[in-house]
Amino acid sequence: MSKAIVIGAGQIGRGFIGMELAKAGYQLIFADINQKLIEDINTRKKYTVCVVDRECEETIVEKVSAVSSAGEEFTGLFTDCELNLVCTCVGQTALAKIAPAVARGISLRTRAGITEPMNIIAVENAINGSSQLKAFISEYLNEAEKKYIKEYIGFPNSAVDRIIPQNPPEMKPGDVAVEKFFEWDLEGNGIVAPILPVAGLKIVDKLEPYLERKLFVLNGPNAVTAYYGWIKGYETIKESLEDPEIFETVQRMMEECSLMLEQRHGFSASEMRDYQLKIMERFLNPYLIDSVTRVAREPLRKLAPEDRIIAPMNYATCYGIETRAYYTGIAAALLYDNPNDAQSRQMRQYIDSVGIYGALENFCSIDKCSSASKAIAEEYYRLSAVNVKH
Repeated sequence: MSKAIVIGAGQIGRGFIGMELAKAGYQLIFADINQKLIEDINTRKKYTVCVVDRECEETIVEKVSAVSSAGEEFTGLFTDCELNLVCTCVGQTALAKIAPAVARGISLRTRAGITEPMNIIAVENAINGSSQLKAFISEYLNEAEKKYIKEYIGFPNSAVDRIIPQNPPEMKPGDVAVEKFFEWDLEGNGIVAPILPVAGLKIVDKLEPYLERKLFVLNGPNAVTAYYGWIKGYETIKESLEDPEIFETVQRMMEECSLMLEQRHGFSASEMRDYQLKIMERFLNPYLIDSVTRVAREPLRKLAPEDRIIAPMNYATCYGIETRAYYTGIAAALLYDNPNDAQSRQMRQYIDSVGIYGALENFCSIDKCSSASKAIAEEYYRLSAVNVKH
């Protein structure tokens, strides 16, 4: 039997990747640092995934187990010849943190002389996440182990798309709510071990177009919806998009991005229109209650120059495409003032210290003397006038 480890037993790990791998026939093992969650999985040996849509349906994922990702039991799993797939669902910023433990597992596998191939996939909202993980892991390997992964371990890059909202209060702690729609694209040239047929998994020759389309047209506008919604005092994404001003900004942002992707990757105009409509339909799903604070978390990561908001704006500018909606979206993100979010606190302190132009240069790599910086600052001060108490 093929075995799979999912590192990160959170909402995405259980509600998306874990469920689909289990349905495909993998024996599923979760690895996490949350001891209470580990005990719950090992006690119940199963959990329920509720697909929330016009017609809700439940899937029971059975025969699952969990280990601590910080312990020897986790690294010991790598010496199992039947283990041929490891997926991470921990968030891009945590990839460097899990790398030492994965490296120890690979070291044990190397010394055991196991020649059965294995794939390690970073299932994150990140461009080339698996390649990033490989680089982090390689820092802890000796030359023999580096030679081993080159021959026997693949790191195919991945793009995934499924909205995982906060669970309704009536759900059991170990269960998960998800939306019906999902996509999972995997770059074929990084695969070294056979992968069981997974529903919705598509092997592609070139991942970048699909990854950027998802990250830029879905994740970017979704984040801006949350930041703009926070400014106006809304609690959910759906509530935020029911505000005409927010809806118009987000729609224009999608349009600006779509024009860029048509030129950058050759998507047709009709493809991009259909994609935009599908995303907006998902955002407005009345059965999918997604909170503003969940989507808005870690604003500095989302404002990084290579991420979902700044990168598409820069690409669009290179193609001569107007990016007014992006200026508004970036301004809204810089106004995110949530004392419960560490990155929000850091951002606010920096802006209070050096001002908005310095923050744009420091966090977003936008020249403080550029026309874009001036336009974003104007939007920042305009939106600052919206006075909502949280």
